[in-house]
Amino acid sequence: MDPDSTPPDPMTNGRTETSPRARPSRLAVRLGAGAAAFGAGAAQASLLSGEALDTAADVLAWVVIVLVPLVGIAVFWIVHVLPEKIAHQRHHPQTAAIQTLCLLSLVFGGLLWPFAWLWAYTKPVAYKVAYGTEKGEHYFDELGEKARAGEILDDELDHLRHELDAMRNRGALPPHLAKLREDLDAVTPAGTKEGGNG
Repeated sequence: MDPDSTPPDPMTNGRTETSPRARPSRLAVRLGAGAAAFGAGAAQASLLSGEALDTAADVLAWVVIVLVPLVGIAVFWIVHVLPEKIAHQRHHPQTAAIQTLCLLSLVFGGLLWPFAWLWAYTKPVAYKVAYGTEKGEHYFDELGEKARAGEILDDELDHLRHELDAMRNRGALPPHLAKLREDLDAVTPAGTKEGGNG
């Protein structure tokens, strides 16, 4: 082999001459790319132009300046009152304190919010030891209204009486709950659940 000769091309299987079909193909690709580059119009960054583009930019700026902060504040507020709502749904006896912690969390940028969240989900064991129940007064008020209206079942009425008696034995029964306990002696339950003995 001659040292000045070029090595065979592996793509052509050792053939050194170019295929007649390959040459027009490369030329066609180059001509097509050149025609596409020269034939393309000016590039536009938007569908709008001129005054319409300025107006759209102004509207978008006002949305970003006004609407986005308002939505952010609303979402921040909704998330920060969630522990209070959860405590109220669970009839937590310290709902007012959890509400105060949620408001303080708003002032301190959300640092106290995890504590309010955990407090809303904890069982008030120390409260039960001290007062004989783990429910807030609003729980007894709601059940008392149902009992007076005759919309409470017998087992629920017995449970309510038992809870109020346990609170009275510890000496922690507020006057309105003491009145409720007296009223419960005269209450007739709504009956047993369907499918019970009857």
